[in-house]
Amino acid sequence: MMISRIRHESGYSTDGSDSGSDFFLPDSLEEKLQTTEPDFGILFDVDGVLARGTNPLDPAVKALKLLQDEEGNLKVPVAFVTNACNRSEDKARQISKWFNMQVSPDMVIHAPTPAKLLTEFHDKHVLVIGQEHRRDIALDIGFKKVCTIEDIQKAYPFLDMVDHDNRKRVANGSYRDDLSFPPVEAILMIGEPKLWESNLQLLIDLLLTEGKPTKAPSSIMGVRQLPIIACNMDLVFMDRACMPRFGHGSFLLCLESLYKKITGRELDYTALIGKPCEITYRYAEHCIADVAQKLGIQNPIKKLYFIGDNPSVDIVGANLYHRFLRRQSECIDNEEIMNHLPRSRSIPNNNALYQQTVLAMESLLVGTGVYKPEEDDSSDDDVDVYHGHRDIENEPELAKPSKFVKDVYHGIQHILEKENFSVNT
Repeated sequence: MMISRIRHESGYSTDGSDSGSDFFLPDSLEEKLQTTEPDFGILFDVDGVLARGTNPLDPAVKALKLLQDEEGNLKVPVAFVTNACNRSEDKARQISKWFNMQVSPDMVIHAPTPAKLLTEFHDKHVLVIGQEHRRDIALDIGFKKVCTIEDIQKAYPFLDMVDHDNRKRVANGSYRDDLSFPPVEAILMIGEPKLWESNLQLLIDLLLTEGKPTKAPSSIMGVRQLPIIACNMDLVFMDRACMPRFGHGSFLLCLESLYKKITGRELDYTALIGKPCEITYRYAEHCIADVAQKLGIQNPIKKLYFIGDNPSVDIVGANLYHRFLRRQSECIDNEEIMNHLPRSRSIPNNNALYQQTVLAMESLLVGTGVYKPEEDDSSDDDVDVYHGHRDIENEPELAKPSKFVKDVYHGIQHILEKENFSVNT
């Protein structure tokens, strides 16, 4: 189900039925809401925009100061949206240290964070794929029965034969399957794992046996595929190397290829989460509304700005969400809205979300990360290769930002000038 449109007590509707795509405010409320209060929020990608690896960028240090008053108080609601996979409290602490400002864990949205909305899976026995803190992260976002690939290896010691050390180990010992180990009911992929070959082998085993790999299926065609929630589809990401590095999207591509080669069928994703999927930007809007409330801002947030460094991820995502907002305002009923998104990218109806008030999203692209402006001057003979996920149609227009700025400092300057907003007014 999609999020329903809600009429607010202030007298306006997010479906634009009162005045097209504009909000209608009674005169008394219009007078009450002063222009010294922002009605916009800013979303920041982290890697390539605010930092490279663990090192903050100088323009970012200056940029964040533009959003604080002389006492260091934040005056514009912001949130940090990254496709990385860390514990939110750790990233919040890191960003706070970088910029000498208070950042709470609720202001940080990692790739798996919006899975908080997927409550139908929270009570299932879920295998979580990733690296450090993966169990803690899954528990933190609401999953209650979590296992890891190491648990699968221990329960079914004869599966991992691509690990030659394990092959020797089980050959010389008295190992057997743990028949009491509960079937895996869903797979939560929050980030690329270590030892890809072992993870790929065991994931395929679980997918072919409906989560209980103790007996080979009599027919692959009759196997019901387990639900897969995949977080972060980035093919590559930018760190301190001279070229982008493999991301979780690369691991997903390997899994998709193996599954199709073995079964002849496409791997089916129950949910795709993380940029550029709409659910992440909807959750980010929720976070901005929460920050605005804590800052004492009474204006409804009408507009979001997203500052990113990756055209095929950050910018495509922001433009997809802008399209979603536009279509939502034009739709007559929720069923029509839902038909605009494929199932793997649908947004669940969740009462924990703040009411939706944003009408538009603009994207700003910086040149301090994955995107290199000089690449636009390359030869016409170069072939553009689509790095996006299979379930997101390749639409080159979506990778074009509202504006290009050389760094995040110039991006914040642009936003404040466009909004005619000063933190010290």
